[in-house]
Amino acid sequence: MSANMRPLGPVLRSRQRIYETCNVLKQSEDQMLRQYGLTVEQLSVLSVVSYLRGSARIADIAEWLERSANSISMIVDRMVKSGLVRRTRDRVDRRVVFVSATSKGEAAFKPAYPAMIEFDRRIFQPLSEADMNTMAGLLGTVKYEVLKSGNPELDTKEVERTDSKKLANAQRWLNESGLLSVAGAKGQSTKKSQTAHRDK
Repeated sequence: MSANMRPLGPVLRSRQRIYETCNVLKQSEDQMLRQYGLTVEQLSVLSVVSYLRGSARIADIAEWLERSANSISMIVDRMVKSGLVRRTRDRVDRRVVFVSATSKGEAAFKPAYPAMIEFDRRIFQPLSEADMNTMAGLLGTVKYEVLKSGNPELDTKEVERTDSKKLANAQRWLNESGLLSVAGAKGQSTKKSQTAHRDK
C-alpha cells in the first residue's frame, strides 16, 4: 500500500500523541527542575558541557542536542546572564568560543541530573524493557524518515550508527561520572521512606 493510500486516522493519532507527549514531558520536567533553578534546555546544555570534559563549543552542543547553533547560542546567552555558564575565547583562534559551567552551574547540575534520571525512571516504570526498546525503535524509524524527507540522499543507516555510538558514549560517561549511583541512591532512599510510611 502506498503512503497516500494509508488510513489517515492512525497517522494523525500517532503524530498527535508524539506531539502531546513531548509537550507534557517537557512541561513536567521543567516543573520538577525549578527547584534546582534550571530548565530542561539548560540542564541539557550543562550535561553536554560535562560530557565533553567541562568545555564545549556552541557547534558541539548543537550537534549533540540536534538543535541549530543559533538556538543553542540563545540558550547559552540566557545562561550566561543567569550565571550558570561562562564563555571564553580560544587563545589560538579568537573566533572560537568555548562554553563552560560556572560554580553556580555545577552546583545546580550535580543534584539536578540525578533527579531527572529518577523522574524519567518513574515515568517509564509502567513499561517493560521490551516495551521501551520497541518504542525507541519505532520513534527512531519516524525520526529517520523525517530526516530523509528533508534530505533524500541522507544515509539513515549512518545516522543510526552515529546515534547508537552517542548513546553508548553517554552511558559510559554516566557510569564514570557517578551520576547514576547518586540517582540510584536517591531512588533507594525514596523507596525506603515510602515503605516506612506504609508500615506506620
